[in-house]
Amino acid sequence: MRRETPIKIKANFVKAIQRGNPLIAKEAIININQLKEDVVLVNLYDEKNKFLAKGYYGKQNKGYGWVLSYKENEIIDADFFEHKLATAFELRKALYQDPSTTAFRVFNGEGDGIGGLIIDYYDGYYVVSWYNEGIYTFKEMIIETLIKVGNPKAIYQKKRFNEGGQYIEENDFVWGKEPEFPLIVKENDVNFAVYLNDGAMVGVFLDQRPVRKLIRDKYAKGKSVLNTFSYTGAFSIFAALGGAKTTSVDLANRSLSKTREQFEVNGIDYTEHHIIVEDVFKYFKYAVKKQLKFDMVILDPPSFARSKKFTFSASKDYKNLLKEAIAITETNGIIVASTNCNLFDMNKFKEFINQAFKESECRYELLETFSLPEDFKTLETFKEGNYLKVVFIKKCYAN
Repeated sequence: MRRETPIKIKANFVKAIQRGNPLIAKEAIININQLKEDVVLVNLYDEKNKFLAKGYYGKQNKGYGWVLSYKENEIIDADFFEHKLATAFELRKALYQDPSTTAFRVFNGEGDGIGGLIIDYYDGYYVVSWYNEGIYTFKEMIIETLIKVGNPKAIYQKKRFNEGGQYIEENDFVWGKEPEFPLIVKENDVNFAVYLNDGAMVGVFLDQRPVRKLIRDKYAKGKSVLNTFSYTGAFSIFAALGGAKTTSVDLANRSLSKTREQFEVNGIDYTEHHIIVEDVFKYFKYAVKKQLKFDMVILDPPSFARSKKFTFSASKDYKNLLKEAIAITETNGIIVASTNCNLFDMNKFKEFINQAFKESECRYELLETFSLPEDFKTLETFKEGNYLKVVFIKKCYAN
């Protein structure tokens, strides 16, 4: 059994922990000098030595660890992890049984009770993402549990944390029999070619599943769609299958071949669509100059991005990005505004939208809103974990 180090929590952080906030914040810890390299498990106490929770030490973003249990006598062992994983997998039972969707999240960090641990499922193959060194020390125990509970064909891992001062974002084959790549998975009967062995990103972001479906089923038919920051073109594929003509724009050189591949595995002639490798901000200027207008513009930028001439931060620059989109959206057209930035909430995001339309001297109507789908389980007590914000906006006439 691992040694458990006692940690004292400042009074103004106690209530948040008692209410179920699982993040152990650096500034909450009184005796922070107790957190040394050999420390993994910690017991949290208030200043009067009253037990609060049990967790582990692992630096991740603004946190210094995660709460695992509120039971003082609970043992963090193989049985603990088996219970957590089995419970999480049972919650996704309907997805496991749905032949139209074979790629989804089966374990979502603190939402499923273990912060820093993400597990995604791709048609029998699992990808485990470790977000700090603390949770990574349980690797062997968690992998063995996943083999027992998840019935995997194979397991891959992604290490996404600082190790010895170096940022680690690598992939490793861990267990099982490797598939041939690309591996073809389904999302609402649409094919995706994924590569579990190709760096940090596998080829599709699973959290936008309901948004893509809605675009295909309700908004795409007969429309011209601009998909910005398009990555491998997932939104474009769904729009095309819904009857749209699409233009995909991304700065990454490999977005061209990756997007073509996604069209091909769905039997779509990519030559009937535009796939452009270019800085999105430069493309906006080009579109204005050429007086291009689109029936739908999809904005799903990274929270932070840097090109040769421009740095984008969602928390500072999203309003201006929206103004660029408004300028090239047809009247009565749709803007799908999306962000995964957890530095602001949906209300603040809607303020950005309101400001952008006001400064563009246009009226608008909010049509649909989305946050994370149900397989991305979150906690009411940790709102930062529900990072996704998507709003469908109708551009109305000018003021």
